[in-house]
This record gives sequence, structure tokens and C-alpha cells, in this order.
Amino acid sequence: MCRNIKNLFNFDPPVTDEEIRDASLQFVRKISGFTKPSKANEAPFLSAVDEISLISGRLLAALETNAPPKDREEEAAKKKARSAERFAV
Repeated sequence: MCRNIKNLFNFDPPVTDEEIRDASLQFVRKISGFTKPSKANEAPFLSAVDEISLISGRLLAALETNAPPKDREEEAAKKKARSAERFAV
């Protein structure tokens, strides 16, 4: 999986449309193999990003959990600590 695609469910504050679109863009880049598509492929590429953004937003809105929302700053600190441990010299 692409490292830039992050878990977007059950956060406080909730995920934004921009975060959903960013994850969708990363997904389309990954499966298409294009970082930036050619002019010939630009329309279908952007259309796929739009469609995946809409579907992802609907998915996130429909999901339910009894777990308390995760704190973004706390999760970022955990990720940073794991990264420091993993890449420690």
C-alpha cells in the first residue's frame, strides 16, 4: 500500500474533504502508475480521483464504531516514535 494513504476513519476532528481527495489521488497514482498523467490521460485520471473521493466519503460517513475517536496529534506522535525506532542508526 502507498505510504501516503492514511487511515481516515474515526478521528477527532473528523476527516476533511481535502484529506479524502488527497488519499484518492494517491490511490489513483498508485494503481495507474502515473504521478502526473499525460494530457491524453488527464481527464480519465481526474475523473477517477473524483469518483473515488465521493465513494470514500460515503464509506466514511456510513461506517460506525463504538471506539472513541482517535486524537490526530496523539496518533502522529505514535507514528513519529515508531518511525524513529525503525530508522534509528
